[in-house]
Amino acid sequence: MKAGKTGRKGVVQISEVANALVDPVLARRAGIDTMLLGSWDEIAGEAFADCSRPEKIAWPRRGAEMAGEGENRPGTLTVACEGARALFLAHAEGELIARINAFFGFPAIGRIRIVQKPVAPIVRRRPPARALTGEPARKLADMVSGIEDDRLKAALARLGTAVLSARR
Repeated sequence: MKAGKTGRKGVVQISEVANALVDPVLARRAGIDTMLLGSWDEIAGEAFADCSRPEKIAWPRRGAEMAGEGENRPGTLTVACEGARALFLAHAEGELIARINAFFGFPAIGRIRIVQKPVAPIVRRRPPARALTGEPARKLADMVSGIEDDRLKAALARLGTAVLSARR
């Protein structure tokens, strides 16, 4: 279904709306689309899916097109890769280029530029729940008082504190 068209009873998938909004920005800024980003795990394979991600495609200047040659020249894909795994990715460059070009259906990429940088998303931890006071604290203490295992008791007390002090 194309973006802008509605499906059954006027329902549009959120992914279609998001892709329609994000794709033009990515194409302008990085030369890639959400399809490449979304399919990167399958393209890169098990060996590199967790340690790499495509960042941008640099297309060659359009001088040949303006001269009337009309031939599309392949671009350079910049791939971020973590640490020492970049060396292994460099050795598998030919296979990765073939997979990417098969994904696009034409020779879109001629070269891969590997940049070493962290790829894994930064996990932000929530701050610990505020300590309970008053009636909720007494109620929680009564609930866990019958538990003999200290570790289980502490875990349930943390869970109860988080639940009872939830932000509203």
